[in-house]
Amino acid sequence: MAERQATIASASGLHARPAKLFVQAVQEKKTPITIAVEGGPDLNAGSILSIIGLGATQGTVVTLKAEGEGAEQALDELATLLQTDLDAQ
Repeated sequence: MAERQATIASASGLHARPAKLFVQAVQEKKTPITIAVEGGPDLNAGSILSIIGLGATQGTVVTLKAEGEGAEQALDELATLLQTDLDAQ
């Protein structure tokens, strides 16, 4: 199983627009992906409700996990996305 950690860069955290953009990117991948905050359960990263429910604010470190073909590349791309200020775009 591939795993990456990323620090949320968006000023609003993973809420509203950044959450929507992240979920859209996850849904484009061909592998199931989970996301978790430290000490929390692995949640479906392709679900807007799960993402908003994380309560991830700017500076929160999240862990992404995926398995299967293309998992490494998918996680690299998603981690980069989370580490970008999506509010500024």
